[in-house]
Amino acid sequence: MPLLTRQLVLPVHRTVPWGTVGAAGAAGLLLAALTRTGATAEGLSLYLLRAAILAFAVGLAFLLDDPARHTTAAVPTPRPVRVALRVALAVPAAAAWWTVALLLVPPGARPPVGDITLEAGAAFVLAMTGAAAAVRFSEVTRPGLPAAVGLLATAVLAMLFWPGRWALFVTVEDERWAAAHDRWGMVLAGAVILGAVCAMEPVRRRIRL
Repeated sequence: MPLLTRQLVLPVHRTVPWGTVGAAGAAGLLLAALTRTGATAEGLSLYLLRAAILAFAVGLAFLLDDPARHTTAAVPTPRPVRVALRVALAVPAAAAWWTVALLLVPPGARPPVGDITLEAGAAFVLAMTGAAAAVRFSEVTRPGLPAAVGLLATAVLAMLFWPGRWALFVTVEDERWAAAHDRWGMVLAGAVILGAVCAMEPVRRRIRL
């Protein structure tokens, strides 16, 4: 299996929609760069950085798009391995993107790095989990669009209607900042678990005679 996995790296790399991911990443970096435009932007740096995170997460929602999905379903390599390969290929790109995004924010306007990185990780994992769920529970070959729409809708609804006592999107000065990031940790853990479940091969239905 390890040899077969290594042999799959290049073919899988070629099927990843890097153009879409790259375009979303460029949009996110542009938003992060707006924090350098002047003193007025300093108060908005957290919001701009969160918008940048969301933009890149939307791109990651397209990571599992595979027009040949129904053809590759017959190969001996199980789907969890194929999904894991795509995620593994995306991790270095996401880490590099996040490093650049943070460096674009002036040090004086930069929110606590560990906490905002937790938010970014949760958003990225949620995006890929949405795509994995679309693959598991439907026959679509391009789950990116529904996953991206779902992510955007969830983000907007959470910002508008999420109960204040369980707030996630708070400012650095807010006394709920630490508690909010405890909740972000739970969101990340839940997304990882759900993503792992959705990446598994679906249980085949029994054929009724």
